[in-house]
Amino acid sequence: MSTEVRVPALGESVTEAVVATWFKQPGEQVSVDEMLCELETDKVTVEVPSPATGRLAEIVAAEGATVAPDALLATLSAADGEAPAPAKPDAAPAVTTATSASEAGGDGQAVDVMVPALGESVTEATVSTWFKSAGDAVAADEMLCELETDKVSVEVPAPVAGVLAEVLKGEGETVEAGGRLAVMAAGAGAATAASAARPAAAGAGAAPAAAERKGEDAPSARKMMDEAGLSPDQVSGTGRDGRVMKEDVLKSISAPARPEVPVQVPRAPVAVEDAAREERVKMTRLRQTIARRLKDAQDTAAMLTTYNEVDMSAVMGLRQEYKDLFERKHGVKLGFMSFFTKACCHALAEVPEVNAEIDGTDIVYKNFVHMGIAVGTPTGLVVPVVRNADRMSFAGIEKRINELGARARDGKLSMAEMQGGTFTISNGGVYGSLMSSPILNPPQSGILGMHKIQERPVAVKGEVVIRPMMYLALSYDHRIVDGKGAVTFLVRVKEALEDPRRLLMDL
Repeated sequence: MSTEVRVPALGESVTEAVVATWFKQPGEQVSVDEMLCELETDKVTVEVPSPATGRLAEIVAAEGATVAPDALLATLSAADGEAPAPAKPDAAPAVTTATSASEAGGDGQAVDVMVPALGESVTEATVSTWFKSAGDAVAADEMLCELETDKVSVEVPAPVAGVLAEVLKGEGETVEAGGRLAVMAAGAGAATAASAARPAAAGAGAAPAAAERKGEDAPSARKMMDEAGLSPDQVSGTGRDGRVMKEDVLKSISAPARPEVPVQVPRAPVAVEDAAREERVKMTRLRQTIARRLKDAQDTAAMLTTYNEVDMSAVMGLRQEYKDLFERKHGVKLGFMSFFTKACCHALAEVPEVNAEIDGTDIVYKNFVHMGIAVGTPTGLVVPVVRNADRMSFAGIEKRINELGARARDGKLSMAEMQGGTFTISNGGVYGSLMSSPILNPPQSGILGMHKIQERPVAVKGEVVIRPMMYLALSYDHRIVDGKGAVTFLVRVKEALEDPRRLLMDL
């Protein structure tokens, strides 16, 4: 009897995750609640425990696969303490699997050539070139073929010495990580038999014809030649049938210029010199997901931004006057975020569409404010949520923001702490930003961007004075929020900050 391992609930508005790491492999024994794998969403990392004691029978979703909530991840078999049953003696040799010489057995035994691990988040590749044909004798670790992914080229070595009995995936075909590429007949005896079976005339007549015939060059080689400004005629191919391989292009680029070839492509040495000074770092899954969701927000919402500026003199004066007393009484420092949170809560009450969201053909108005506070962390931007911020005091808001900020920087935020936000505040001013256009956090319809406080000359009652000014930006979904509502919201925030007494009197 088997037990299914499924994707757990990922949280509100989270519809997919990426399988980051499998801690167990098929055939291994596991205990109940022992960690099987780790999933990554755009918000947090989710660990998946074993639902029962048993043996991991099959992994359905490999590392790098994208899965939805409740999708099947793997299956467990009963805890019988036995390893997977070996192949029966009368089983067909073509389906006997092995990945190393130690597993292969004697001469003539069939050994599968498998697609190797393709790298993090890479689930498929294309067979670009076979260096060997069916019937060819090969040595252990000799290169059989080359695979192309959207990131790198992967060479596949022979797992054992023997004969390439059958090619299962031809050039140009797409293969998945862990899939079967070919079947080999293991052992020196198989190699000898294959060599003896070839007609003697094949070596005399067919080889020169093959040498003269040039097949399609490796995709990685074509890409490198394009970047270096080389034509195929300028590169000598060493692959099967005279194909140009990646190594051939590298040799051609690094070799001194030959007199018979006109020097007309100065890009080659420049490309090599620049490549030596480049550093290629793979994006983390969190960064990839952030990038995808931000682009989705731009593609989905009719996003527009309106701007205003606020004189921060009153808030700064009030904060300076009461910060010591506030900290002694409440045990937390009085910052600017509580003022902005309170000001936004008052403005959202007057312009409720900024605190609403679109669900199909419906508009869902939120009669509460769960305020998202964007926080930068070493691994990327996260948005913890201050729930029911409209009912909290200045001290309560400051304490909660401090708690969530510390947990975000330590990577300890839970899914619940980042769910359900109805509006977001992003403070680019802490990094020195003077003005920017924040991007919506779907499915929310509004986000306020705070910026750097900078002293500027402004006109006050006919006189030019120097005041600490901040630009404010409200990005909103124009499908639900009209220009009048957006401007009104931003004006109400400005009024509350320039005269904080309005917050106390609910004006």
